[in-house]
Amino acid sequence: MMKMVSCATYEGIEAKVVHVESTLTKGLPSFSVVGMASASINEAKERVKSALLSNEFTFPPKRITINLAPSDVKKEGSQFDLSIALLIALDYIEDDFSEWFVFGELGLDGVVKENIQLYPLLLSLANQKIIKKAVVPYESLEKLSNIPKIEFYGVKTLNEAIELLKNPNNAVPNIIYKKIEYPSYTINDKEYYFYDNYIEDFLDVKGQEVAKRAALISAAGFHNLLLEGSPGCGKSMIAQRLRYILPPLSSDEILDIAKLDALEAKEPNFKPLRSYRAPHHSSTTASIFGGGSSRAKIGEVGLAHRGLLFFDELPHFQKSVLEALREPLQDNKIRVSRVNAKVEYPSDFLFVSAMNPCPCGNLLNNQKECRCSELEIQRYKNRLSDPFLDRIDICVVMQHSNVNDRASISSKEMHKQVIEVHKRVKLRGQEHFNAKLSDAQIEKYCILNAEAKEILDIAVTRFALSFRSIKKIQKVSLTIADLEGSDIIDKNHILEALSYRKRG
Repeated sequence: MMKMVSCATYEGIEAKVVHVESTLTKGLPSFSVVGMASASINEAKERVKSALLSNEFTFPPKRITINLAPSDVKKEGSQFDLSIALLIALDYIEDDFSEWFVFGELGLDGVVKENIQLYPLLLSLANQKIIKKAVVPYESLEKLSNIPKIEFYGVKTLNEAIELLKNPNNAVPNIIYKKIEYPSYTINDKEYYFYDNYIEDFLDVKGQEVAKRAALISAAGFHNLLLEGSPGCGKSMIAQRLRYILPPLSSDEILDIAKLDALEAKEPNFKPLRSYRAPHHSSTTASIFGGGSSRAKIGEVGLAHRGLLFFDELPHFQKSVLEALREPLQDNKIRVSRVNAKVEYPSDFLFVSAMNPCPCGNLLNNQKECRCSELEIQRYKNRLSDPFLDRIDICVVMQHSNVNDRASISSKEMHKQVIEVHKRVKLRGQEHFNAKLSDAQIEKYCILNAEAKEILDIAVTRFALSFRSIKKIQKVSLTIADLEGSDIIDKNHILEALSYRKRG
C-alpha cells in the first residue's frame, strides 16, 4: 500500500510542494530514495534508520522505496527526514495522511531538530494558500507563530510525531497566530506598522537642507535618489538614516522581509523596519543580481525587496552592473537564467546612490583645490550612462560642509510627514507608491493646474526631456504635493521637481 505526506523544497525563492510517497514491497531488504534527491536527502536514509532503531522500531524485511514527486524538480534540504521516517513507521496504518505537511530534521536518537529553511518555506506555502496544517519541530513554533492561517503541531521527538498521526482527530494545534506588537494604524481595513526607534537620526546631519528635503521626498514616494558631493559632506549619513523614515509596512510585507532574512541564514526579527543593503563597489555581478553555476541563488537586488539598496561610490561599480541594474529599476523584478534554472525575483526597492563630483573629490570644495583634469572628470562622469541616470528620480548636488552648520530636523519629524503621505496615498486608493505608478495611474492621480502644465511644457522643450523623464517629474511633483497636503499639483511643486533633475 502506498502512503503519502507532503513537504516542500525551493524553486528560486518560492516553495514547491513535494509529495513524499512510500511503498514497502516484497523483495530483498533495501532502502532507496528516488525523485532527483540531493546528497543531503540521500544522507537522510542513515539518520532515519538510526532514529527509528533508537526508538525500538524494527525494520521489516522488505524493499522500502521513497519517491519525491514531482520527479523533475531537484529537492534538497534536511526537512524531509521526518516525513520519510513517519511513512516507514506508520506503513501498517490504513489512514490517509495526504492532507498533512510534515517538516523536520532528525537526530540519530530521534529528536526532531529545527531547520533554518522552514520559515521561508512555510511562509511561501501560506502565501500560495496551499497549506492548512503542518507538523514542525517544537523549537520552531515561536518563529512560525508569526505566519497566519496555518495550524502548527509541534513535536520534540519522532515518537511524538508517530503518536500524533496515529490519532490525528485528537490532535490539538500548539499555537495561534501572534499579533505584531508595534505602533500601527488601519486604512481600508488593512493595518500598517511602523518602527519608531530611530537608531540613526537626521539630527546628526548638520546643514544640507536641500539634501534632507530631497531625502524626505525620496522616502515619502519611494523615489530613486542620487547624492553628489565632496567627501565628508554627509552623503552616506543621509542614506543610512533614510531606512528609518521609510513608509510603514503591512503584516504581509513584514513577513516577506523576514523570509528574505531567513533565506540569507539570518534570524528573522519581524520588526516593521525595511531592509538596508549596501554592497561594496567591488561586488561581482552574480553577488548583486543572483546566480550560481547550477542553482540561481538570490543576490543583493532581490534581498533589497521592499527595502533600500545603497550604492556608495557609484561610478566605481562595474559598468556591466550599472547597466544590468536598469531592468530591476524599471520593472521591479530581476530574472536570472542558468542552464538548470530560470528564476524571477521581485525587486521593488528604493535605490539610493552617492558619488563624488570628480575622481579626487574636491571639485565642489571651496577650501581644497581639485587635482583632476577636464578629461579625467569627463571620463569619471561618463561611467554613468544617460539611460541609467534616466531611471533616477531625484539628483542633488550637496554643498561642502561648514563648521557653523546646525541640525534642523529629526528623523521622528520626517517620519511623521512620510506617514501622513502614506495615509493620503492609501486613502485615495493607490496600491503602489508614487514612484511606482503606471502610465494610466499617472493620468489618474497626477492632476496639474494650468500654470503647472505650462511650466512642464516649457521644460520639455527647453531640456529635451524624454517621456520617462516627464513621467518621473510628474510623480515627484505628486509626492511634493502630498507633503504639502494638496490634491492638485501647482507650479511650485513642478518647479521643485524640475530642480531635482540631473544636469548635463
